Amino acid sequence: MSTLRQALYGMALLGALALFIWFQQQRIDFAEGEAARANDAAKTALEDANRNLLTANTLADTLQQERESQSALRAQQDQLRQALAKRGQTIEALKRENDELRDWAAQPLPDAARRLRERPALTGAAAYRDWLSGRGALPPAGNQPAR
Repeated sequence: MSTLRQALYGMALLGALALFIWFQQQRIDFAEGEAARANDAAKTALEDANRNLLTANTLADTLQQERESQSALRAQQDQLRQALAKRGQTIEALKRENDELRDWAAQPLPDAARRLRERPALTGAAAYRDWLSGRGALPPAGNQPAR
């Protein structure tokens, strides 16, 4: 082999080695970029997970408070029912003991009181508001009749 040919082979080998090193460097740069994007995505996912965990904890606390409030309301409702039953028993006992009270309780309600207890079948808040507004509405202060 001639020296020129050996030099050309050496140069070709050196060029191939340089091309291989350059190609490997490109692969390393690409892999580092992918790793950086993956780290950013992982960091974003971790932040989202922490936010979601905080929201879940807040909702769990709110749910617990609501359950405790409902339990307290049920206990209060039970106490009110017991008090109402006791009052009913007291009234019945008084009716049995007192003839005058029994006669008074047996009388029908006066017409004015009966009308207060009458109300049509209402469907919805708007119908109730209209019913309240329509019954015995007072005139505005400026339109009072002359005396």
